[in-house]
Amino acid sequence: MSQVEVLRATFSPMGYDISRTEDPSFAHDLKTMTTNALISPSPSSLCITAEVTECSNHDDLFPSLPSLHIGHPEVHLRNRIMNATQLANDGEPDAERAFFVADLSQVYRQHQRWVSCLPEITPYYAVKCNPDPYVLRLLAALGAGFDCASNGEISQVLSIGGIDPSRIIFANPCKANSFIRNAGKMGVDAMTFDNIDELYKVARTHPGAKLVIRILTDDSRSLCQLGLKYGAPLVTVPALLAKAKELDLDIIGVSFHVGSGCYDPSIYSDAILRARSAFDLGKEAGFSFNLLDVGGGFEDDSFEQAASVLMSAIETHFPDRRNLKVIAEPGRFYVSRAFSLAANIIARRAPPSDSPEMTAGTGQPSVMYYINDGVYGAFNCILFDHQVVHPYVLSMNGSFHVPSSEPVSTSSVWGPTCDSIDCVCPKTELPMGLRVGDWLGFDNMGAYTICAATQFNGFELSKVVYTLGTGAVAAEVRTQLAAFATKAHTRL
Repeated sequence: MSQVEVLRATFSPMGYDISRTEDPSFAHDLKTMTTNALISPSPSSLCITAEVTECSNHDDLFPSLPSLHIGHPEVHLRNRIMNATQLANDGEPDAERAFFVADLSQVYRQHQRWVSCLPEITPYYAVKCNPDPYVLRLLAALGAGFDCASNGEISQVLSIGGIDPSRIIFANPCKANSFIRNAGKMGVDAMTFDNIDELYKVARTHPGAKLVIRILTDDSRSLCQLGLKYGAPLVTVPALLAKAKELDLDIIGVSFHVGSGCYDPSIYSDAILRARSAFDLGKEAGFSFNLLDVGGGFEDDSFEQAASVLMSAIETHFPDRRNLKVIAEPGRFYVSRAFSLAANIIARRAPPSDSPEMTAGTGQPSVMYYINDGVYGAFNCILFDHQVVHPYVLSMNGSFHVPSSEPVSTSSVWGPTCDSIDCVCPKTELPMGLRVGDWLGFDNMGAYTICAATQFNGFELSKVVYTLGTGAVAAEVRTQLAAFATKAHTRL
């Protein structure tokens, strides 16, 4: 598998700190790309041209899926921009469409962090966060389970092949009758509940289910507070357990969720204490619980702290874990940093360069940039997941390098639709030299983005370019995927 080969030029990487990478070969890939690209002006614009050799473009591990590449994601961002520029010059419709680059080695690294910090807790990936086909396959290969919230998610996971239904928990406390029945037909027995009506439904449609009672915990320190909708207060637990006994249903454990995007890991201590109380109530009601589901909420920046708090609380309240399986439902922890988005500036509104609006320095946006993805697409995370995105320049005037002396102005960034709510970034500092045709980048775009994107106004969804990463990690990711591909084919 060859690396990117391009023509030599004399500029350096723009806006990229090589020291932030954990793999020195990443820096080599990026230097190769940025040292060897050629910038050449054309009559209508500055275009980027290069001779490019694809990185493993014919990897057929999964023939029905897009190609797998190798190389640092920055390399593929810039490679795709160069290709888009050439196609646009050739008159290709929508050549400059926005696109993701997914770094599967980042998903692998996050799993290594998980195993290192929480070796006793099996991750059941929250499919809702990002049901990407390669992410699902890689996590399955690494031994993860799956938290599914619907019939569709269960079907998607099982259709991959090689995944036993016992590796799925139907973690939606309020399900349609038909969904419960179909889960039983597909062999998915583990499912959550938090109310008496759900028990009646399960008794009618899937009496052999292995139920997990979801309790209410404090989620006031999370971006998305799920307790508004789900979770049984401890005071209601005895009645729920009694009803389950009356209906001859099997409850195997307790689950909770401190909320998506938890920014105060200390909250796990109280949640584990409440789970302990629920376990004790279960024993009094005649059940033998053997499953503790600690939910999600894990943030990348505070993961080690959260893991420490969680394991300390488990050790305190569940000292004897010989017959206890502990699982969790991480989502954004695995995928947020693994996906980056490149968007093209398709329009620009600005006063004349000598206008007082451009020179007054009022701190208010003086330039409006319109890009070809927005809140109805990948940036729905702004509306639904309370995210704040930070654009940076990928290319400007045909170059991947922006001089440090380049003046900046306060700007705003907007999506392509006709709706005025389609604002990606209401206020940011961007170079004054940006023009139509330049590219902006956005990092940390893997969580709750692709999964909820729409085609409102007829704009197509942004596609994904996949890379295995570089060096030994890329080789290990491919080995894991290859082994899973063989297993899935055998099972099918």
